[in-house]
Amino acid sequence: MSNDTMTTPAVKSQNTKAKIIGEHILEIVSDSGEGAQKCGQSFASISAKMGNGVWTVEIIPAEIQPPARTREGASGIRVRVGSKKITNMGNEADLLVAFNEQVPYSRIVQNAYREGTVMLLESKWATHSSEEVKEKYASAVEDFKRQGIDVREIPMEVECLKLVKNPRKGKNMWVLGMLSHVYQRDLSRAEEQVRYVFKKKKDEVIEANLGLLRAGYQWASDHLDLIYEIPVLPTEEKLVVMNGNEAIGMGVLAAGIEVVSMYPITPATSASHYLADVLDRAGGVVHQAEDEIAAIGFAIGASYAGKTAITITSGPGIALKTEFIGLAAMAEVPLVIVDVQRGGPSTGLPTKVEQGDLLAVLYGQPGDSPKVVLAASTIEECFQFIVLARKLAETFRIPVFVLTDANLATGQQPFPRPKAEKDWFSPPIDQSPWKEGVKPFDWNMETGLSRRPIPGQAGGIYTLTGLAHDENGIVSYNPDNNQKTSELRSKKLATIKKTLNPPVIHGEESGDLLIVSWGSTLGAIEEAVDQAIALDAKVSTLHLRFLSPMEPGLKEIFKRFKKVLAIEINYSDDAKAPYVDEENRRYSQLAWILRAQTLVDIDSFSNVKGQPLQPKIILAKIKEELNIK
Repeated sequence: MSNDTMTTPAVKSQNTKAKIIGEHILEIVSDSGEGAQKCGQSFASISAKMGNGVWTVEIIPAEIQPPARTREGASGIRVRVGSKKITNMGNEADLLVAFNEQVPYSRIVQNAYREGTVMLLESKWATHSSEEVKEKYASAVEDFKRQGIDVREIPMEVECLKLVKNPRKGKNMWVLGMLSHVYQRDLSRAEEQVRYVFKKKKDEVIEANLGLLRAGYQWASDHLDLIYEIPVLPTEEKLVVMNGNEAIGMGVLAAGIEVVSMYPITPATSASHYLADVLDRAGGVVHQAEDEIAAIGFAIGASYAGKTAITITSGPGIALKTEFIGLAAMAEVPLVIVDVQRGGPSTGLPTKVEQGDLLAVLYGQPGDSPKVVLAASTIEECFQFIVLARKLAETFRIPVFVLTDANLATGQQPFPRPKAEKDWFSPPIDQSPWKEGVKPFDWNMETGLSRRPIPGQAGGIYTLTGLAHDENGIVSYNPDNNQKTSELRSKKLATIKKTLNPPVIHGEESGDLLIVSWGSTLGAIEEAVDQAIALDAKVSTLHLRFLSPMEPGLKEIFKRFKKVLAIEINYSDDAKAPYVDEENRRYSQLAWILRAQTLVDIDSFSNVKGQPLQPKIILAKIKEELNIK
């Protein structure tokens, strides 16, 4: 490469001062296995512990070990850090650290960067032994510059080789040190984080990574003119920092659930990893079944025996669990099911985000199979909803779903440290004698509720079956009995709905446009709506947590707005597409349900690009709907 095409890092001026900013979006991308995610997760944890708002999104390739230096194989993480609570991944990144010149392209096609984004690029490829590699590197650097990206070449490997023999296993900690200086992170906190990350490793491994961290920090201090200060959030609250799958695991502990049965599946697997490390200390067990069907069967068996169990999976696992979900509904065995949604159909996009399982969860079983469906919208709710789900499952003898997605599963966010409460935990198994004359399905005719017999109770023996049955659990094909029992199972949802409050509207109580949403889109939608309100748009948003039964009062709320628009991350037809008309248009999944339940002409806006929704995309849609220039 000729000298006139080289881009060198700016030399730090002795008078360089930190630029105070409200927030920044950082991305780290690399080949799979180079530790970009661990670097970003550590940076996010350090920032959160210092008092900043944080949100992370992992960038995961579909293949387990894709070829190196390929655009499709990019692995990494996005970290948004701010001086206020951060609820979504934001728009374009301000700073990018790239371990080679090919991996940024996978993000460029996702519009992840903008003109002026700073790229700190590993420079080793400029002097590689392969002419082809050198040419690709030179071409990419020029291409990035044409796109307006501010490229700074960084000798990452050269610096790491001064300390370790294999920079591939330590470059991420050197980068963590570099970023700690760029963003004025407390070095002692960074050192604590490194010790925590490698706590199960030998002392020499910990010391080597600490050396790399300090070296990266010092190199940035000597060479980079990028220094930012993001003021922290003043708070007296004690905070915890975790991702959604860890929050689910902590929710299992907080709920007193003692049996977790699951089969590994992306992006739910890390929940089982966390629980496998900690649940035995609380007297529980994690059972890794031979497949998804066996996992839910084991969970139902444990729940039947008195210990309400949980099974955690993703969309393809839900498909395999379908028959057993129906069994739990018919036999009225309490069960908690977590669905960490991913892209579909079939194997689909296993490492990407989607909200595509709502209709499958609600209606995927043969016959009428009522169940409760909750949708977490924040990392904190991933924790809270597991506690709520167990209570509902036991009280109503019904399957309870908690829907999350890949965005929540891998995203990190700080939230107030939960204070344990006695009523979180499941009560002791009732082994008092079963009252004589009380039938095992002694349904209350108004609510559908009945007391739950537990094996081992004196006089509590009964028949459990997936067939239609009467109050005694005895198989019954009587038509009136089947009608009655179907009504009673359905009454449970009506009873639950009577305990719910109408959803809270974000914005004015009436206006030109109401956006309705669910799940992890909450933060991005509210941010976009706030920006639109600042432009005098008469727009509000309403976010649902209960999807079965639905929160009350929706039809009356919808009447107060000229238009209602569901925004989600699942497929819907573009109303302007060829051959699409009012009769055949396919709406997004929440829109389908709301249209059916409220008979309101609800429109939808969605995509299945495998990415969390950006606030700017939602704002653009609001402007289009309201004719705002």
